Amino acid sequence: MTSSTHTSLYPTQVESNKPTKSAAVGHQPLQHPSKVGKIFNDTMTTSSDMLSRRVKLSNGLTTPQIHLGLYMMSGPETTRAVRAALAIGYRGFDCAQWYYNEREAGAAIRAFIAASSNTPVTRDDIFYTTKLRDNSTSYDAVRASIRRSVAACGLGHVDLFLLHSPCGGREARLASWRAVEDAVLEGQVTMGGVSNYGPRHVEELMASGPRVRPVVNQIEVHPFNTQTAIRDVCAKHGIVVEAYAPLARAMRFGHPTVVEMSRAYECTPAQLLVRWSIQHGFVTLPKSVKQERLVSNADVGGFDISNQDMEILDGLDEKFVTDWDPTDAP
Repeated sequence: MTSSTHTSLYPTQVESNKPTKSAAVGHQPLQHPSKVGKIFNDTMTTSSDMLSRRVKLSNGLTTPQIHLGLYMMSGPETTRAVRAALAIGYRGFDCAQWYYNEREAGAAIRAFIAASSNTPVTRDDIFYTTKLRDNSTSYDAVRASIRRSVAACGLGHVDLFLLHSPCGGREARLASWRAVEDAVLEGQVTMGGVSNYGPRHVEELMASGPRVRPVVNQIEVHPFNTQTAIRDVCAKHGIVVEAYAPLARAMRFGHPTVVEMSRAYECTPAQLLVRWSIQHGFVTLPKSVKQERLVSNADVGGFDISNQDMEILDGLDEKFVTDWDPTDAP
C-alpha cells in the first residue's frame, strides 16, 4: 500500500493481495513494487474484505480499520444503520454519551448476534466504542458515568472508552483518565483513549505516567484538515489516529481536485477520502444511514492512490473544521 511523505507508523494487520487500480492525476499510473510480478485473481477487493482489516494497537490488541460513526443519528436511525452495517460486514461502531444513542446501538448489536445462526457473529467479533461527555475533577462522577455507558449498551463491556474532549482543564482531564484506567483494570472497559486532544494535551497525559496508556486519539482529519502536528505527537507515543468526519461531511466533494481524482480512480469522492485515510494508516469512521453508502464507503480496496496523488491531497490542507475543534482547549 502506498503512502505520502508523511509516513504511517500503523500498518494494518490484515492486507489484501487482490488487484488494485492506480491512476495518478495528470500522468500515467505509478507502479507499485509490492504488486509487480504477482498473479492475482480477477476479483477486486470487496467491501467485506476491507471491513475485515484490522489495525494493531500499542497494547497488542486490534481494532477494525473501518468503523461506522453514529454521530447525529436518532434512535431509530441508529437501529436501522447498525443492523444494516452488521449485515454488510461492519464490526466497529463508534458511539458516545453525547450522541444519546448508546442504548439503541447496543440493542441492535445484541439482536443481530442473537439472530446470526448460519454465519455466527459473537460479542468478541464486535468492537464498540463510546465516549465520556464531560471531563470532571470528580473521579467518582466519571466512574459512575462509565458504568452507565456499559449498562446502556448492554454488551457486557465497552471495547474502547474515550475522553471525548480535553475540555475542563488539566485537573479534570487527569482525574477523568484515572477513572478510565480503573474501568480498564476492573474489566468494564477493554482499553482507553482520547478524542480531540491537541499535542499539548497528549504530552500532558503521557507525562503524568499513566498506568494505562491511551491507544487512540480520535480527531477530525481529512485532506482539508490534515492535523500533522497532532499526528506527529501521536506517532511519537505509539497512539493510533482515528479519523472522524473523514468525508469532511461531504462539504468538499465538489472540490476540483477531488472531482478530478475521483474520475481518474473511477471512484466516488467519498471513496477517495476514505482511501486517503486508509493509506495514512488511520482508523476511519465514515458515517451514513443509507445502505448503499454503507457499502460504497467500505468498497475502497480496488485501488491505491499513488504517492504523487497522496501528496497532492495532503496539500489541500486549509485547517477546515466541519463541526468543533477543542484541540487547543486550556
